[in-house]
Amino acid sequence: MSSVGAEMNIGELARRSGVPSTALRYYEKAGLLPESRRTSSGYRAFQPDSLPRLAFIRAAQAVGLTLAEIREIIGIRDAGAAPCAHVLELIERHRNEVRSRIREL
Repeated sequence: MSSVGAEMNIGELARRSGVPSTALRYYEKAGLLPESRRTSSGYRAFQPDSLPRLAFIRAAQAVGLTLAEIREIIGIRDAGAAPCAHVLELIERHRNEVRSRIREL
């Protein structure tokens, strides 16, 4: 079993995050997760900071943000800036879309 600060293989990351390994591979390919290091045997080795990132991705999806929007937010944060204003703008846009749909119904 890995320690808290050690790299994790994809199975352990899937187990600890609750995100299926197929989704982890997709998130990596889509740029939501940093590219994992490969072990000498070719297995993915993920950093421990992948866990809070995955928690953020799941929470953002739960409030209706798309993966493209989530990637934008992560990009802003990874560049060292606070994405707060961008997040508020996205949530406001989604709120307006929901209100518009409700009026249509």
